[in-house]
Amino acid sequence: MERTILLLAAMVLVAYYVYIPLPDDIEEPWNLILEMTKLKIVVDLVSFAEFLGINHFMDSLQFLIRLQEVPATSDENVTVTETTFNSVPVRIYMPKRKSEMLRRGLFFIHGGGWCLGSAAFVKYDLLARQTADRLDAVVVSTNYGLAPKYHFPHQFEDVYSALRWFLQEDILETYGVDPRRVGVSGDSAGGNLAAAVTQQLIQDPDVKTKLKVQALVYPALQALDMKLPSHQEGSYFPFLPTSLLIRLWSEYFTTDRTLEKAMLLNQHVPMEFSHLFQFVNWSSLLPERYKTDHFYENPTPGSNELAKKYPGFLDVKACPLLANDNILSHLPLTYITTCQYDVLRDDGLMYVTRLQNVGVHVTHHHFEDGFHGAFTLHGFKIADKIQNQYLSWLMKNL
Repeated sequence: MERTILLLAAMVLVAYYVYIPLPDDIEEPWNLILEMTKLKIVVDLVSFAEFLGINHFMDSLQFLIRLQEVPATSDENVTVTETTFNSVPVRIYMPKRKSEMLRRGLFFIHGGGWCLGSAAFVKYDLLARQTADRLDAVVVSTNYGLAPKYHFPHQFEDVYSALRWFLQEDILETYGVDPRRVGVSGDSAGGNLAAAVTQQLIQDPDVKTKLKVQALVYPALQALDMKLPSHQEGSYFPFLPTSLLIRLWSEYFTTDRTLEKAMLLNQHVPMEFSHLFQFVNWSSLLPERYKTDHFYENPTPGSNELAKKYPGFLDVKACPLLANDNILSHLPLTYITTCQYDVLRDDGLMYVTRLQNVGVHVTHHHFEDGFHGAFTLHGFKIADKIQNQYLSWLMKNL
């Protein structure tokens, strides 16, 4: 009898972790299920450790991700070094082949929900090597302080400080970078930071070198309305369900989980800031196909106390979709990747609409079989497709 109970319990446990419903058009479903199962186990373990008071959820994940970091080792194609740009640690990837002219420069910002990841994380290290080699470009992959130790605006300030340092004429000359061919790029939270620093840069009179392009891969762009259609659909999307996204957003601003609870209910924006919803109103900014079966409702007003304590979620430096049209109209050539099965899908789609509305030249690649995290899921067909489109666009436009 005991053996039967144990066997049934084991079967239930295996079914819980292995049964992951996926859309029919996603390629390599069993490989993806394996990756998602591993992540699900890790998330449950660190959540349980947090519940017991052993360690903060993000601190545990940070520890596990640090185990997957690789040293700054050069290879046959790329020289890899580490230094600091204005006290911010960066990793620099330089092609080894000789060049008769100044090279492109790409300033890359890793994702990880402002809480996780680094330039040394194996997935970002490999991406930077591939980018430097294929584009014959100098790639600067920056680090920044992570939550929960650091909160907004620390991450933004680290990235902006490092980028301004890189854009100095003598620094570009040191690395053999053409000042007319410098771009910024990032994925997810890195895409958020890339969009934010690009907006800030066009308003900074002290920076003489301007960016030629920005390339944003499924960026997080707003934290005002957490009931976009992609949020409502995204509870079971691969790797980044809506609940985890909201946890990451709230951790960006505070360890006080009162904000997270309010965001889950979409009741965190005070009435006095309701005018900001015009910049993130999905009913007017999304293409029709994404609005089907969804009805727009004005978010319930939140408390002034939360906004006073943690005003970051109302700040354009944290939420680039809040920028006014005048700022957006001065942005450089832009590339945006969105994925169909991504909770952040609608952030990117709304940014495409807003930029196009003010005359910015935007190239938008939408992957119908894509999902969050696919860009760096090396070895998967979907990763190859997204990376090839991204690198081809940079090759042509940077």
